[in-house]
Amino acid sequence: MTDVTRAEVCVAACADAWRGDGETLASPFGTIPSLGARLARLTFEPDLVLTDGEAALMANTPPLSDTEDIVREAWLPYRRVFDVVWAGRRHVMMMASQLDRFGNQNLSCIGDWHRPKAQLIGVRGAPGNSVNHTTSYWIPSHTPRAVVDRVDMVCGVGYDRARAVPGAARFHEIRVVVSNLAVLDFATPDHSLRLRSVHPGVSVDEVLASSGCPVVVPDPVPESRLPTPQELALLRQVLDPAGLREKELPG
Repeated sequence: MTDVTRAEVCVAACADAWRGDGETLASPFGTIPSLGARLARLTFEPDLVLTDGEAALMANTPPLSDTEDIVREAWLPYRRVFDVVWAGRRHVMMMASQLDRFGNQNLSCIGDWHRPKAQLIGVRGAPGNSVNHTTSYWIPSHTPRAVVDRVDMVCGVGYDRARAVPGAARFHEIRVVVSNLAVLDFATPDHSLRLRSVHPGVSVDEVLASSGCPVVVPDPVPESRLPTPQELALLRQVLDPAGLREKELPG
């Protein structure tokens, strides 16, 4: 499968983030995470729960670009999402403008929040997400500006801050970080960022040079897995025949 693209490797890595979740509400942000959640549901996680992005749960798993063929099986308006959040039955894959070595996430502003250099989308639901249920992250452009030593503002709660607040760490889990270069996690004694795998064609040195914080490097570092032939067929022919996945990565 030498024709597998970087985007398709990233989709498979995102799908693996939900492996073992069972009947959990998957809330992916971004094209590649959305394809990953749908791919997981069609293969190894058939009980994964997906929404139509508005106010309903989907009974089927339609192509990403097709909203007309959605079969809606239950009503889930915004206010009822919080019941799922507080019960811990959700796994969100959020995007991060900044992510630091302990998993603190920023998507609100760049620079001092009193006088920021850039205003982003705001804190949103990141604090509640990150302390109530499993959270993963998708970083489509892995650079020192995105993977940093200290975020400018904490939106999603990292391991160091969760430890510092009594009770906050009870349901706190940052499972995985998928970027356009690698898969990372926090499986270290102090829950700092660790390199889990590098995507085909990417070196460990490239990941380290693209990170603005220390990254723990195990020995050896494996390559991220390729999608299986079944997954590739589902991705290319069923879930994303329009090729939207290729438009989310830089370059």
